[in-house]
Amino acid sequence: VSRFACCSVPGALASRFCALQTRARMAAAKVEGGTYILEEVTLEEEDDDDYEYKEVEVEEEIEDEEADEALEQVLATVRTKKLEGTAFGQPQPPRPAVTQRPEVLDDFIRNALLKLGMQETLDAFQREWYRLSGEGKLSALDVDPVPDIYVRNQQLRNQLQALQAEAEQMQDVSTAAKSTWDRYRKERDFHRMHHKRVVQEKKRLVADLRRLKSHCDSYEPMLNMMRTKYETAMKEKMMLRLERDRLAAKVAAFEEQMKQLEAARASDTASPPAAATKRGARSSSRLPDSCINPYHSRPATEAPMERWGLSKTFQAHNAAISAIAVHPSRPVVATASDDCSWKMWGLPGGELLMSAEGHTDWLSSIAFAPSGAQLATGSADCSVKIWDFATSRCMASLSEHSQAVWGVAYHDVTDNFAVSCSMDHTAKVWDLVAAKCKHTLRGHVDSVNSVCFQPYSNNVCTGSGDKTVSLWDCRSGLCIQTFYGHKNSINSVSFRVTGDTIASGDADGVVRLWDVRMVAEKAAFTVGQYPCNATAFDPSGKWLAAGCDDGQVRVFDTELGELRTTMTGHSDAVQCCTFDRKGQWMVTGGSDATLRLWC
Repeated sequence: VSRFACCSVPGALASRFCALQTRARMAAAKVEGGTYILEEVTLEEEDDDDYEYKEVEVEEEIEDEEADEALEQVLATVRTKKLEGTAFGQPQPPRPAVTQRPEVLDDFIRNALLKLGMQETLDAFQREWYRLSGEGKLSALDVDPVPDIYVRNQQLRNQLQALQAEAEQMQDVSTAAKSTWDRYRKERDFHRMHHKRVVQEKKRLVADLRRLKSHCDSYEPMLNMMRTKYETAMKEKMMLRLERDRLAAKVAAFEEQMKQLEAARASDTASPPAAATKRGARSSSRLPDSCINPYHSRPATEAPMERWGLSKTFQAHNAAISAIAVHPSRPVVATASDDCSWKMWGLPGGELLMSAEGHTDWLSSIAFAPSGAQLATGSADCSVKIWDFATSRCMASLSEHSQAVWGVAYHDVTDNFAVSCSMDHTAKVWDLVAAKCKHTLRGHVDSVNSVCFQPYSNNVCTGSGDKTVSLWDCRSGLCIQTFYGHKNSINSVSFRVTGDTIASGDADGVVRLWDVRMVAEKAAFTVGQYPCNATAFDPSGKWLAAGCDDGQVRVFDTELGELRTTMTGHSDAVQCCTFDRKGQWMVTGGSDATLRLWC
């Protein structure tokens, strides 16, 4: 129970305070269990009140400690009663229900004005209401609670407003969804029409492709016939060129003989040589006693190797290309392959000029004769074959080797002599006029893997699996000099065009340069961990190309003794490389069966 303390106040203030006191009593509603609910009311100060208030003395409050002890005793009592009520299984009394008190008229009006934001009207209403209530002009009927129908109407109105707002939001959402659906429907219709159009175009293209395929198939026999005619015409053209060169050489020889006869007649010397000597010219051939190297008097122009790159690639064979030879006077190269055939190509277009098959095993080497009218090939069938372009046939087959032939080379001056090397540890010098072996060069204790003539001389260089490089005299068949220094099998040897330097590459990836006159090593290069399969000097003698097992061609500067550039293009090991006579381009062949032109 709450008690209110007040002081004596005059007239209007007393009446107002009594009204508030009456209001407080009416607002206190007693509920079950003896609980009272008080409504808090705030008194607003009025500026026009001139009454002087006095302070009300309040009794001293009970000390906090005593209040805490009393509170603890009350809580303990409540817990004891609760335990006693449930100890013997007695049901706990129901908790009192809290009901909502109906809203009185002034609160209803006040809440409505607050909701509408009518603050000035609310202030005027409160002043008028409190004045009338203080004067007693408001009856009990005026301050009764608002009927439930009004409260319910207000609640329904609020719900209606909330539902209207939600309906507006849903309308916006449905409008956006409808527009999205319309857009998707248009896109679907567009894609459907596009798909139908694509299907129609596909059907039309398929029909056109089938018609073109049948049309191309009808032309295939004619194309094959034209291809055959073209190859035949190119072969005939090449044969005519070779025949023309041969006839021109004969005419030049006849003119030279005529000049010699005229000079002999003018000198009134002895009679011309006997016919027996003339007849013996074909039956016996001799190596030239002395040859003049033209590169000593007119050195070739240095090629810009550092700016060279891959120009063209030709799929030349069905198997690895093992050797390449360049025609002495024309832009023509010949390739030998593991597919048991050799082919002749025109550069830079890559036209197939000629092809032949005659060996029964893979080819290892190929070489042009100095006149360009013959070709020599070496094979694993232990034979060396000489091909004549004038007759388009094999003019000789030399089969004195007992194992596979690894290399073959022509003399630089005459077509009558060639040399070959074999796995049987020997090299042979061949007299092509008599079609027989002139000398057998013995001395190596392992396979002879590479052979070449010293330019414009009668000496032959060989590289062997016994790690040595040997120089031989073809006239006597004796070894002149042997170079030691390699630590693994030698795969390739080649001469500089001046004839004073030999390059040799071995299976360890080491390339060594040998000075023929000083009989000493000049320099050594390392191409990496891969074997060096081929070496070749350019006509100027400055650049040395080394074909390696990693598919790269490394170019070294022989004057500075360093690597200058690396050419990458082959997808497998490079087996051979060579330059043309003018130093304008280089060709390489590899195990990827491709012929590549670099310039």
